[in-house]
Amino acid sequence: PPVPASAPAASAALPPRALGPPPLGPVSPAPRAESGKQSAAACLEECGPEEGGVPADAVLAPLREALDACRPTVQKQVCDDIGRRLTVLGDAWAQGKLSAPVRKRMSLLVQELQQQHWDAADEIHRSLMVDHVNEVSQWLVGVKRLIAETRSLPAAEPAAATDGSAQAGPGPEDP
Repeated sequence: PPVPASAPAASAALPPRALGPPPLGPVSPAPRAESGKQSAAACLEECGPEEGGVPADAVLAPLREALDACRPTVQKQVCDDIGRRLTVLGDAWAQGKLSAPVRKRMSLLVQELQQQHWDAADEIHRSLMVDHVNEVSQWLVGVKRLIAETRSLPAAEPAAATDGSAQAGPGPEDP
């Protein structure tokens, strides 16, 4: 008689402790969802409500400048393709098709690009591709290519000491 009585009590007590409460929102780890909400809210407080805090031009202008810097050394066809993809990005932004996290990360990506932190920019590009593939697949390939081409510009070498250290010294000689 004690076995049937204790068995249901044990099984009733264990699952809630082992499983924890059911997820409340979309399927993703809770800390990440919370931090995402906080950063979006923090951004709205800091930057104002328009465009999720990031004006499109703050992202597009530096990307177009980087593209212009690449034009003398990069094939016209490649530059034109990057340019088309940047236009797609601009249109999506203007039409409100980009979520706040994508706009925020693109803003960070551009900051890293301007500081010639190529690996950081590449990392942000990868995270966008993984987390927001449906939103970014049309244009992020162009941003990736732009990072790669900007990174390989000869003028960028001395400043990129973190990457250049594995290669020959900071001299301008480039194959």
